[in-house]
Amino acid sequence: HLYQEESKTMNIVILGVPLDCNSSYLEGAATAPPLIKNALFSDSANMWTEDLIDLGVHDDWGFKDDLEFADTDVAFERIEREITSLLNNDSQVISLGGDHSITYPIMRAYAREYENLNILHFDAHPDIYDELGGNRHSHGSPFARIMEEGLVKRLVQVGIRTMTGHQKEQIDKFGVEVYPMNNIEGIKDIQFDGPIYVSFDMDCLDPAFAPGVSHHEPGGMSTREVLNIIQNLEGHIVGADIVEYNPDRDINGVTSMVAAKLLKELISRMLF
Repeated sequence: HLYQEESKTMNIVILGVPLDCNSSYLEGAATAPPLIKNALFSDSANMWTEDLIDLGVHDDWGFKDDLEFADTDVAFERIEREITSLLNNDSQVISLGGDHSITYPIMRAYAREYENLNILHFDAHPDIYDELGGNRHSHGSPFARIMEEGLVKRLVQVGIRTMTGHQKEQIDKFGVEVYPMNNIEGIKDIQFDGPIYVSFDMDCLDPAFAPGVSHHEPGGMSTREVLNIIQNLEGHIVGADIVEYNPDRDINGVTSMVAAKLLKELISRMLF
């Protein structure tokens, strides 16, 4: 019943963006969106959030059909156009990837709609390489493009534990704020002035909590730590993406359930 007709304006639209051609190591994330949706509606759980909001009785959020990419050469244009259309229709968007490269075209659309935009970026990796393997649109590079174009006022990264010398130079160049895993305590005091976009890479989580990712990076966050940050974040969340879930690497669907849990709590935060 939550798959709404196209004509109805929903406050929040969930859009599958099954693109993984910019992945540097393994593909597979393009198959994630339907599995996250299935997990959300699994009979093993329910539609109530931890703040006792029953999303099952609210009709102001819903799904749009997943994007299709017949030609990946124009995939970014397709993504930007679709997000722009939804924002122009007074909806906010939670995108389900796909790899992290999709955040760049999404932010091109969001930057036109929202001034003084902030990104809260959860990830094991800074994803701010100038290029990776010769690909300036790699999933390791979206935040370099975002910051080059001045699409956001502020980028705050949480959970980082793979910093390289080049990426540190990029971080300093663009004035990015980083809360790495070995010094993450300050994130609980983070405050934002202006709208917030949450970009969530599943490998922010320790592989023990989210094995279904292409890049297993030990020493990450727990699901509980992430939920606490999202639930207690002060400010207005206007959009989000959940990326880099690779079902090919999952174990018993654990990671799909974690992604669905994050999706549910993000919907609740954006609605209320």
